[in-house]
Amino acid sequence: MSSRLDHFLELYRLEAIEENIFRGQSEDPGWGTLYGGHVLGQALAAAAETVPSDRLVHSLHGYFLRPGDVTRPIVYEVDRIRDGGSFTTRLVVAVQKGQAILNLSASFQKSESGLEHQFPMPAAPEPGSLMNEQQRVATFADRLPPALTKRLVEPFPFDLRPVDPVRDPFHPPPGPPRRMVWMRADGKLPDDEALHRYLLTYISDYGFLATALLPHGITWLAQELQVVSLDHAVWFHQPLRVDEWLLHVMESPKSHGSRGLVRGDFYTQDGRLVASTAQEGLIRKRVKK
Repeated sequence: MSSRLDHFLELYRLEAIEENIFRGQSEDPGWGTLYGGHVLGQALAAAAETVPSDRLVHSLHGYFLRPGDVTRPIVYEVDRIRDGGSFTTRLVVAVQKGQAILNLSASFQKSESGLEHQFPMPAAPEPGSLMNEQQRVATFADRLPPALTKRLVEPFPFDLRPVDPVRDPFHPPPGPPRRMVWMRADGKLPDDEALHRYLLTYISDYGFLATALLPHGITWLAQELQVVSLDHAVWFHQPLRVDEWLLHVMESPKSHGSRGLVRGDFYTQDGRLVASTAQEGLIRKRVKK
């Protein structure tokens, strides 16, 4: 395991500071506020600390309420609202400076068998044939703000390989609201199914909302836009490993009213649909003063 990945896993070893209250550390993604997947993943880890180990999360839904401060730790308050015969439900509020920055609901279930079907995996080139995200960003890094450049080109705990990346991220041509990205952790991880689900929650937010910008020929780097995640949902269908290649297939069926909707599916290399995702975000044109 790389030192960068080992440091990243430390972020999910939360400190229990009181019954049902946990503390996690922040990390600066390079743009001055906390990355949404960071808070989602830690909130899920906090919820799981209060759930029997034979129950794994099968769905979560989080609302982003305020920007997170990268210089302060995050306190997670867990409400044990239901412990049923098969399902366990938790509510988590992430707090900084006395204010909620995220509200998460998560449902956990005992393993059960049942009917099965799935959509087939779309055709995609093998990840080994694609350029990784750090290599791609390096081609235009001199045009980015220095702090953001450092974060995007330095070693990252995940290997990300866009299938059809935007060639000019500053002036992209309009295109279909659909994208695919291969991703996996940059190293071997423990055989802990719960951990793999925390980490998939983390990486599922990476570049997700940007899919809604593709038809409009604009990018999240555009100064005239305010692009902010409003909520995020994940459904886990079956066991998965984030240290093996997963293909996130994303599409945006609609944008309206300064909001864009994106949904996605995670497939393994052998075609199993293991998780599904959805997010709505604010996409607002800034008013010039």
